[in-house]
This record gives sequence, C-alpha cells and structure tokens, in this order.
Amino acid sequence: MQAFRVSGTAPFGSQRQKFNMDLVASSADDAEHRCYSIIGSRHKVNRRAINIESVSEIDPRTSSEPMVLNAFRDQIAASGGPITPVAEEE
Repeated sequence: MQAFRVSGTAPFGSQRQKFNMDLVASSADDAEHRCYSIIGSRHKVNRRAINIESVSEIDPRTSSEPMVLNAFRDQIAASGGPITPVAEEE
C-alpha cells in the first residue's frame, strides 16, 4: 500500500470547489476510484461530475489525514516522526 494525494474539483452544494484528498491505495487507479467513492457517498455527487486533475504518490509523513497516519504509523515512527509543514510567520 502507498499514500496518494488526489486533487481536483467537484460540485459541493451550488458551487464547484477544489479539493485535495490523501488516501491509502495500492495504485494510482485505486486511489482515483476510492476518491470517487468517498466524495460520491459524502456529497451525493456522480462520478461524471467529479474532475480529478492529478494523482501523485506522497511521503506518508507529510500527510495530516488520520487514515494515512494510522496505516503507516510503524514506518513514520521508524523514520523519526511526521514531517510538519513550516508555519507561516505573521
């Protein structure tokens, strides 16, 4: 299993909005299908209405999604913990 970040647009309510979703999947095609399934069930959107722009493999330590962190918890602990993004200065 690998970690993937899926980006695209979908109709949420009356507007189309961009989304990023981190998923655990066996391949890029599997990640696409899981994305369609999750968004469709949560927001009652057909697969035809969801526009996936990119699917890329990511380092699981860069994700903040609990499902990804749980799936790779042993690997993350062995490599020194999660990589947190640099906070912007105010």
